[in-house]
Amino acid sequence: MPTAVTSLRQNMVAALLQTKPAQLPWRVLLRNTAAVVLPLIWGIASGQLLPGIAAAVGAVVTMYSDQPGPYRQRLFRLLAVSAAGGLATFLGLTLNHHLPALLVASFAIGFCGALLVVFGDAIARVGMTAMILLVIATDLPAPSLGAALALTGWVTAGGLLLTLFSIAAWPLQRYGPEREALAAVYRELAAMARRGAHDSGAALELTAGMTELQHTLLGPLRAHGAVMDHFGVMLELAERARLELTALELTDPGERLTPLVQQDCAALFEAISAAIEAGADPRRVMRTELDRLQRAERAAAEHEAQLPEGPWRHLQALSGQLSAAVRNAERAGTQALERPVEEDLQRPHALRPQSPFAILGANLTPRSAAFRHAVRSAVCFTFALWLARILPVVHGYWIPMTVAIVLRADFAATFSYGLLRVVGTILGLVLTTALVYLLPLNAWVHLAVLAVLCAGFRYFGNVHYGIAVACLTGMVVLLLAFAGERPEPTVVARLIDTIIGSAVSLSVYALWPTWEKGRTRETLAEMLRAYATYLESLAGGTVHERRDGRQGARVARVNAEASVNRLLAEPATPPALAELAQSLLTNGNRLARTVMTLEALLGHQVPVAQQAALKPFLHQSAAALAEVAEALSVRREPNALPPIRAAQRRLERELASATDIVVACDRLVDNINTLAYLTARTPEQPPLMQPV
Repeated sequence: MPTAVTSLRQNMVAALLQTKPAQLPWRVLLRNTAAVVLPLIWGIASGQLLPGIAAAVGAVVTMYSDQPGPYRQRLFRLLAVSAAGGLATFLGLTLNHHLPALLVASFAIGFCGALLVVFGDAIARVGMTAMILLVIATDLPAPSLGAALALTGWVTAGGLLLTLFSIAAWPLQRYGPEREALAAVYRELAAMARRGAHDSGAALELTAGMTELQHTLLGPLRAHGAVMDHFGVMLELAERARLELTALELTDPGERLTPLVQQDCAALFEAISAAIEAGADPRRVMRTELDRLQRAERAAAEHEAQLPEGPWRHLQALSGQLSAAVRNAERAGTQALERPVEEDLQRPHALRPQSPFAILGANLTPRSAAFRHAVRSAVCFTFALWLARILPVVHGYWIPMTVAIVLRADFAATFSYGLLRVVGTILGLVLTTALVYLLPLNAWVHLAVLAVLCAGFRYFGNVHYGIAVACLTGMVVLLLAFAGERPEPTVVARLIDTIIGSAVSLSVYALWPTWEKGRTRETLAEMLRAYATYLESLAGGTVHERRDGRQGARVARVNAEASVNRLLAEPATPPALAELAQSLLTNGNRLARTVMTLEALLGHQVPVAQQAALKPFLHQSAAALAEVAEALSVRREPNALPPIRAAQRRLERELASATDIVVACDRLVDNINTLAYLTARTPEQPPLMQPV
């Protein structure tokens, strides 16, 4: 059985070695670096170093809000960050010499900023930026109200300059972000078609990409226009193609049919992706690939009698969806004004925005993990700011700034960010020491090196946070050197302050934790409830209801995967709970593939008599799954489930000719019974107490 020390050691090694794929486009890297460097160029050339540094700082703290997405969403995020940062800067400058008032302001900003996590990571950055700039401002000279207003203006201007660079291409590439997201999904469909069948318990492909595309095309502040209508249709076609590819994986285990058209399907997906991304109308390429696929389909049809019926129907449906995707890609490429004849798409229920006030109101309770995180952050942030004032340290604002960055809503992220920030600062110490001794005393040389470090900070921020912090440490030392400070004491002071801030964050979290093991069961139960709703929609729901059920299941699955990952990263997680969570997630993936296959089958021309025979079975299966979810949630064995195996046997006799549906229903019963067995074999135990 792993001990807490062993688990922490393993997490430490994993945090230090883990890297993520680099997904930052070069244009984002260049424009973010330019937004930091240009104010410094102006400051050095004009002799206005302090305003130039203030604007550069405003750009640095804003750059991570420059994320992919529609231009309207991007503009809203960046303006919110710039405005919040400007307000926090002004408060920090004006309250700097009034410690009680400053501590009250830090508590309010810490609480409100941390509570924004309920709206997602993008909005949470607004709160983090405000916390960071509040404490940075306490280290800036502002002898008068006018000087405070001027510095506030320069910091805000840095954020607005980065905002301008981020949306500069809007008039030239009106639908650029939407094209990129849609093209990325079709490229992933090509990869999915090439890979063919694999472990049914593995994570479902395209989950993250499809969710991101839904938010891009149908989320709040989305773009409008005739082209967006075609994109909406292509989104639905991508969903259906994913269903058919998933069904092919399950119904063609011998891969008798898939290899015949596997490469042709993948090539056509890639051609469609290229057409979308280019915004052109490469009809010849797409039509050539479509003709090749259709020729392969006709060649296979000559031996239709020897082909398995289920996979053959899925292949025909996939071919039809690809044909429709080609037509809509042509219309979207030429930006035709006619509206598509396909069904009008409504926003899925899972993406319909709730009232922000309703969301905040629901989380203003000690039972909410977000509320506890907000209180914990406010207390820790305020304490760190007070500590920075009483300790004899240089640039003490680095202590609360470290707290603002390191302290997260879960232990795994807090531990990882704290460790990597300390290690990155040590690496930065080595890097900066080398720079101090190697670089000539020339402002323009220092500026060139700072530009390289800024690009490294932005690039490695999503790859390895420790390396990014090392680059940031060098940037900070060079920025302070522009202001006339010697590098050596600055580096040592930053290391000491970072260690103190990380220690404060981890200590406060240890004193008042929010462990994932107290929430994972409920999150997994929510996933099973979402699958039950999805299954219920197949029993007679409309097309929109089925899409809502599918999207809701996808969102719940993403939440469950994140919860399980956090659970496994916590120290001394009970092995039984870890095994249960992983088993439920794996078998939940198998269930999801089965339900998606059923949806694909029902999307074909199923006779009315077969649909009528199938409905009672689907209702019973959904009820059984809902009971398993409830049992998992309250930690008990499932009550007597509906007789779904007997219902499946009756269905097998009634639908003897519909072999593919019968096989899918048999697999569905196996999936539900496995989930019920996993839930029942866990000994009954009282709920784990949540800290309040």
